[in-house]
Amino acid sequence: MKKIGFLSFGHWSNQPSYKARSAGDTLLQAIELAVAAEELGLDGAYFRVHHFAAQLASPFPLLAAVAARTSKIEIGTGVIDMRYENPMYMVEDAGAADLISGGRLQLGISRGSPEQVIDGWRYFGYEPKEGESDADMGRRKALEFLDKLKGVGFAKPNPYPMFPNPPGLLRLEPHSEGLRDRIWWGAASNATAIWAAENGMHLQSSTLKYDESGKPFHVQQAEQLRLFKDAWKKAGHAGEPRTSISRSIFALVNDQDRYYFGHEASRDDKFGYIDSNKRAIFGKGYAAEPQQLIDELAKDEAIQEADTLLLTIPNTLGVDYNVHVLSSILEHVAPGLGWR
Repeated sequence: MKKIGFLSFGHWSNQPSYKARSAGDTLLQAIELAVAAEELGLDGAYFRVHHFAAQLASPFPLLAAVAARTSKIEIGTGVIDMRYENPMYMVEDAGAADLISGGRLQLGISRGSPEQVIDGWRYFGYEPKEGESDADMGRRKALEFLDKLKGVGFAKPNPYPMFPNPPGLLRLEPHSEGLRDRIWWGAASNATAIWAAENGMHLQSSTLKYDESGKPFHVQQAEQLRLFKDAWKKAGHAGEPRTSISRSIFALVNDQDRYYFGHEASRDDKFGYIDSNKRAIFGKGYAAEPQQLIDELAKDEAIQEADTLLLTIPNTLGVDYNVHVLSSILEHVAPGLGWR
């Protein structure tokens, strides 16, 4: 069994062919898609976070709304850029969303990805400390967030409070027990995957990572996942580590599918440069008739290695079509790979 979820980037654009033509459209359709995905039997509804773009940005109102409309499906992010975040306020937001969900939040965080603007976190009022890079700042904030999620008191109470205090130092509220154990780190390198394991976070790996060996993307990603699992074991954490990967996978079962995605069937890995000209490798997408998909996906080492697969969806095509995309994978592809 493999957990299967969807990952939405939450795009919108005022184009006649789009179903999501405004931010309101995207948010409301995201909620409806999560509800439909739960009814289909999907395991997770995940949302990307990008600032200064016509995409989803502030995840917690959306996560809380999805939580209130669903009862079983995991709800998460992939990922929140910690360079933009106040860890204290985020602990309160995450705790509230997790309590509304009944403990279903699977929160993906990271030090961030290439942005729409230069040093966008500066507009949010944040600056790296002396001698610290913006990536260092993101990781420092992540560790502070993890620490405060434990629910241990740290703030000295006012001797004359407005309301009576419990004894001892005070923690942030609302506290959601167990949320600390459901935090994931989005890693683009082997080193940060190991760092995530050492700090007790699960691993999210997307369709992009630094090219560290020249091998095909799925092979490098599978190696990253295995390094993460080894580091988790060495760290001696309680519980089993989880790993997720994302893929664009489309089963071509009707003419509409072939029109939208048939031309993508032979896509290969691509290479590019990000973060001060570091070479990166971008994984290929999959689009084919169901049996061909089964044959191709069975050879993807990272998919076999991960316990969770997030299907990236074309959210601008609307709820109905994305329900079709997801149900086609569950019906025509997943059983042939032993996922269902």
